[in-house]
Amino acid sequence: MSIDEHRRKIDALDRQIVALLNERAAHALVIGKEKRANSLDVFSPAREYQVLQKISAHTQRPLSGAAVCGIYREIMSACRALEQDLRVVFLGPAATFTHMACLAQFGESAQFDPVPTISDVFLEVEKSNANFGVVPVTNSIEGAVNDTLDRFATSDLSICAESYLEINQCFLANCPLGEVERIYSIPQALGQCKNWLREHVPHAGIIPVSSTSRGAEVAAGEPKAAAVATELAASTYGLEILRRAIQDNPYNRTRFLTIGRVTNPPTGKDKTSLLFFVANRPGALYLALATLADSEINMTMIESRPTRLKPWEYMFFVDIQGHRDDPMIAAAVAELEKHCHLCRVLGSYPETA
Repeated sequence: MSIDEHRRKIDALDRQIVALLNERAAHALVIGKEKRANSLDVFSPAREYQVLQKISAHTQRPLSGAAVCGIYREIMSACRALEQDLRVVFLGPAATFTHMACLAQFGESAQFDPVPTISDVFLEVEKSNANFGVVPVTNSIEGAVNDTLDRFATSDLSICAESYLEINQCFLANCPLGEVERIYSIPQALGQCKNWLREHVPHAGIIPVSSTSRGAEVAAGEPKAAAVATELAASTYGLEILRRAIQDNPYNRTRFLTIGRVTNPPTGKDKTSLLFFVANRPGALYLALATLADSEINMTMIESRPTRLKPWEYMFFVDIQGHRDDPMIAAAVAELEKHCHLCRVLGSYPETA
């Protein structure tokens, strides 16, 4: 076949694909009406996880499973928008890694609004001003995000979903690398890239700003200026990406949580997050964690934070594999409660990593 013949075949396939997409969307509209009539949640992380797992299992080359799942995330996002307009708030400003995590979780068809602090994310969802919020909870290099953990202690919101994002810093400018005189970014990002910056732009001045996005915004308005920021910031502020992935440590990942009031059914591959307080007596934490070990439940994360109620009193955050409705998990949580002043299930959701 010639190139023109292949293109005509592609055009015919595109017409079929569009027709099937509209047929799928029509079903989504009907489902949306049923959900509203029965007060069901439009965004269902468990259902979307199952759809992506099925799609990935049926994927054949040349397209990879990741590529096809990326396409389907946007298809589901567009269909979800037909059912209901979703407002998602996140730790701002725009074009940061948290914004990118929002897009990865919800697709382009949701409304995304940045807010100044993590506490504001929780507050907007608690007041029903937003359907969901997205917050960072831990970084593979820097550790836990304490503001997120502390806010769970006072909030009735649940964890609805999790996602992981590779933290790839980009060097952005509208001039050649050798002409850069000033570099703007947040101190953490500059620190993550200090070796690369020292080697490739040792002559440039380093100017800390409030965020990677703010750095890109300033650099876009000045000659011979650059920023260390996200790929999204480049397209948002009209900068060229001179280099990608300039961070010194290639294994930098951040985990993000989607918070809201959705309750997920089991998918068969889930994670459950717990918050608990133990009495201030010898062996209290050991006895609490032994309930999980005795039930052969795998704990994937533990963090501690001061309760701020009494000096040297701590609360613990634990992630375990399994769903709160699994009989083994339910029995272990019931036993755990016997050793705690407070034990709260923060949510069960599909495990993504």
